[in-house]
Amino acid sequence: MPDLARSARATSGCTASTRSTVGLTGASVAPASPLSSFGLRVFDKPPRSGYFLRVTSQPEFFRPPLAYPRILYGEMLARPALLHPEREAIVFDDTNLTFRELDGCVNAFAHALRGVGIARGDRVALFMTNRPEYVIAFFALARLGAVATPMNPSYREREVAYQLDDAQAVAVVAQHDLVPLVRAVRGDVPRLEHVITVGPGAPAAREELRFADLVAGAPATPPPPPDLAGDDLLVLPYSSGTTGLPKGVLLSHRAFVCNNLQFVSATRTTADDRYLIFLPLYHIYGLMLMGGGVHAGARLVLMERFDPGRCCRLVEAERITILFAVPPVLLALLQHPDVGRVDWRSVRYAMVGAAPVPPELARRFRDVTGVKVVQGYGLTEAGPITHLNPVHDDARLTLDTAGPPLNDTEQKVVDLETGERALPAGEIGEVCVRGPQLMLGYWNAPEATAAALRDGWLHTGDIGRIDARGYVTITDRKKEMIKYKGFGIAPAEIEALLFEHPGVADAGVIGTPDPEAGEVPKAFVVRKDPALTADALLGWARGRLAGYKTLHAVEFVDAIPRTASGKILRRVLREQERARRERT
Repeated sequence: MPDLARSARATSGCTASTRSTVGLTGASVAPASPLSSFGLRVFDKPPRSGYFLRVTSQPEFFRPPLAYPRILYGEMLARPALLHPEREAIVFDDTNLTFRELDGCVNAFAHALRGVGIARGDRVALFMTNRPEYVIAFFALARLGAVATPMNPSYREREVAYQLDDAQAVAVVAQHDLVPLVRAVRGDVPRLEHVITVGPGAPAAREELRFADLVAGAPATPPPPPDLAGDDLLVLPYSSGTTGLPKGVLLSHRAFVCNNLQFVSATRTTADDRYLIFLPLYHIYGLMLMGGGVHAGARLVLMERFDPGRCCRLVEAERITILFAVPPVLLALLQHPDVGRVDWRSVRYAMVGAAPVPPELARRFRDVTGVKVVQGYGLTEAGPITHLNPVHDDARLTLDTAGPPLNDTEQKVVDLETGERALPAGEIGEVCVRGPQLMLGYWNAPEATAAALRDGWLHTGDIGRIDARGYVTITDRKKEMIKYKGFGIAPAEIEALLFEHPGVADAGVIGTPDPEAGEVPKAFVVRKDPALTADALLGWARGRLAGYKTLHAVEFVDAIPRTASGKILRRVLREQERARRERT
């Protein structure tokens, strides 16, 4: 594991009657705080770096500092297992586990892994769709002191080999129908010693182990506690790789514990809540739902993958209280014939993250279902969540921003040229965040780590602005801005406009080369109305945004390429456009 400097991370960002501010100027360190148990600092004045924002519109004690327990991540399950042992923890098809049963399965699998030689710091890949074994394996590895590295189950041989090799995995827990991919690349990953198969199907090969057999043959008592500190590595997820090969992100026990608690606090999750989780657990968003939900004692209703019809049925049958989604999910639900017949009254809100949600899409979803859409923001490198609209106060809910920062999270926007000059409210630049949930760095990538983590701040690579209330609006990725005659155009802004047209089902925007302007915006559009023409859409869009943001071309396509979390793969659209130009 690379040698990483662990810079102290100052925490701030709450607004109370005695400090109606988010952001930062000269600070002194408070002598004592609940956060000091984690080696964190609390300021009685905002710290020096960053831009000082006056926030006068927030109520007293809005997202005040939190006290974080001095526990390792594996102990996050101990609280609900003690307080609510017979409550349902996981529901999945015909499987139903209480917190007592889940805790016992986790202990048993930890003992089994220890028995085959898995030790502190060893990387173990999780190669599964959503299922109870994922939750069991993740918590078992945490209790053992080993490191989980989640893998996308849609990977093919090349991608499987890359992550297993790059993470230096010594074992993989793989779903039975994905095991052939592991077998095919095993010769390319000499460090891989164990393959553990999950689920029904063909029996494991002679050199492989079965998950169910390991759990059945091990005691359900707690394993010996690992000799770990809060900064030790818990999980090694890989970034989505929209601009290149995926990078491993180093997230510690402390970062995940803190962020899970920040998430529980901001979402107001309790033991009475019921989550519907179809977002993949291999994704950082899914891992946050898993950890936060478990610690709060909520019931996790798992779906192997998203299906709009089954989602509608489970919302009603399980009386789901919080729906977690990405923008394409809302779109798919609105297009499903059952959405208007579902009783949505149990759902308090739908939380949307991973990609900006067009405001018109959020409005349409609430009009049809009666469920408000609450937008948040985060990234893998921040564990992931950093911002969320208030879930408890509709008067402060916005559709066009990701909301204010979470408890103990600071924010600033810096200029795009140097990344050093903090910008005032309303100006667009790169969004930076700081808090206890940040990554330690990138796996074996010191230059990328140094570029992203500077003076304790995470430079997100996302473009946005902060308003006078402290709410952040994410407009695009830094590397995806369209450069038109020196002006920066955010593709997501044009996409949000296109979603307002009744004939548009989906859209993705890129910049295309232009000899005079440098780049001009082009939209790839999935039609809802087959009669819609490019000229009609261009005419409709003209004049609705500033002149330099005018859409110059439209191409109709069958689908917009996206990551599993809903982010548009603009790289793929640019490659398609380049290939088209070369043909002509």
